[in-house]
Amino acid sequence: MKDKSFDTINVVPFIDIMLVLLTIVLATATFIAKGSIPVELPKAAQTESAKQGVTIDVSKEGEYYYNGKSYSIQALSETMNTLDKESPIVLRADRNAVIQNFVDIMNMLKLAGFKNVNLETEKE
Repeated sequence: MKDKSFDTINVVPFIDIMLVLLTIVLATATFIAKGSIPVELPKAAQTESAKQGVTIDVSKEGEYYYNGKSYSIQALSETMNTLDKESPIVLRADRNAVIQNFVDIMNMLKLAGFKNVNLETEKE
């Protein structure tokens, strides 16, 4: 019996692998887009899309996070003083957080001289 020569390449297994990889990428992209800090955002009738920049999260328990890492208010203030004052700041505060935590962050940002501060909300 004579061996059959390969004139073409079977691309079906390649397509199967690519579809699996596409599924994995799309599934992980949804986790990345939501953020790693569980914050239940307040609802508002009018919302803006969050600009890219520094993210500060205030959790329900009153913990402060800077780009996903936990900070005290003093350490956060020191870190923010090293940034450019024109940097956009995205503030994500949990709707059940104590209002004083939000006021502390806003006061710290105002004293540091930041003007481009955005509050991220969910659409009603």
